[in-house]
Amino acid sequence: MEKVLELIRENKLMQARNELIDMNVVDIAQLLDETNQEKMLIIFRILPKDISADVFSYLSYEKQRYIIESITDKEIKNIINELFLDDTIDFLEELPANVVKKVLKNTDENTRALINQFLKYPENSAGSIMTIEYVDLKKKMTVKEALEHIRKTGIDKETINTCYVMDKNRRLEGVISIRQLILNDDDTIINDIMDENVIYVHTLEDQEDVADTFRKYDFTSMPVVDNENRLVGIITIDDIVDIIEQENTEDFQKMAAMVPSEEEYLKTSVFSLAKHRVMWLLVLMISATFTGNIIKKFEDVLQSVVVLAAFIPMLMDTGGNAGSQSSTLVIRGLALGEIKAKDILKVIWKELRVSIVVGITLAIVNFLRIFLLEKTDFYISLAICISLFFTVVIAKVVGGVLPILAKKLKMDPAIMASPLITTIVDAFALLIYFTAATALLGI
Repeated sequence: MEKVLELIRENKLMQARNELIDMNVVDIAQLLDETNQEKMLIIFRILPKDISADVFSYLSYEKQRYIIESITDKEIKNIINELFLDDTIDFLEELPANVVKKVLKNTDENTRALINQFLKYPENSAGSIMTIEYVDLKKKMTVKEALEHIRKTGIDKETINTCYVMDKNRRLEGVISIRQLILNDDDTIINDIMDENVIYVHTLEDQEDVADTFRKYDFTSMPVVDNENRLVGIITIDDIVDIIEQENTEDFQKMAAMVPSEEEYLKTSVFSLAKHRVMWLLVLMISATFTGNIIKKFEDVLQSVVVLAAFIPMLMDTGGNAGSQSSTLVIRGLALGEIKAKDILKVIWKELRVSIVVGITLAIVNFLRIFLLEKTDFYISLAICISLFFTVVIAKVVGGVLPILAKKLKMDPAIMASPLITTIVDAFALLIYFTAATALLGI
């Protein structure tokens, strides 16, 4: 990369072009993303047409927009002609209307109609991420005819590894892999060797559900059909990898009590980051006032035995951590399909047993520490450890149950993560603590 930049600085453009041709398109895109806009445009323009389109599909949204706004209509047309349709849709969805208009005017009528059709699909649906560049076959074809058809049309297809068999009305009848075609005799009929048990998704299906189906069946591509079972496109594994990354990022942000955002951290403004965080922080701050009210209610207990206050942070932190462990495992299990909403009683029973083992272990260790080492009063030590045990039990059960309840209510289970669980468990921990202290100490 340094060599290419040095050649650009010395205005040795042909030498730089020759160096770029030997590089992987992903590495070229990374080079462009890391250079300033002026040099980036020079590098992009010296690339051959077929390479420049591939590089364009891997660039960040900001770089794509800058290029489209800077290059000529002819150059835009070359890029659109070389891009696969799903990559074209991906970057058009992020562009402002005036830039989209500039792109569309440089496409032919058929491509423009297809783009407009794709843009009408709901965001994050199977229809919005599919491509129409697939190989279609007829079941009456022989293997020889099928291979000849693939040789003629495959150059423009996103994948030829899996071919789709359709009838005259474009209804999906079966699938067949290129491997099967190569390994069978030339005169074998497609109908005799195709797989009729086709796994497919519908155009309006959510992309997260599509990703789950890919993960379940280990597919590299999957057909997309409409309500009449007509094949309208396919989704390939490269798009699914991006979706899994996007959905995981969204879940992490929700679990950290933030509004999800697809913008890169360093490219996001301070006010935008603050806006995404402040709402949940306000909700959690206000909900935490219940904890303060509980402490106020038992103020006389604290005044009588001041040492009780010293163990409040330990109880609340342990409860919050215990609840977070359970919620994280259950949220992940729900995301992977390992846990279903109907499994709520199984989860409660499992977390209850786990919490009893964990709670007893923590209570015993804590009792030995504060009673023997810190010489705390026996009844105070007992009150603390009893509270710790029940706090852990409640925290783990609550942490396991809340994500499933969210799923049942058609909410994202990720919102029932650490910050919210901690706020709920804190209130329970204090109630148990002061109730136990009042009973054992006779206050």
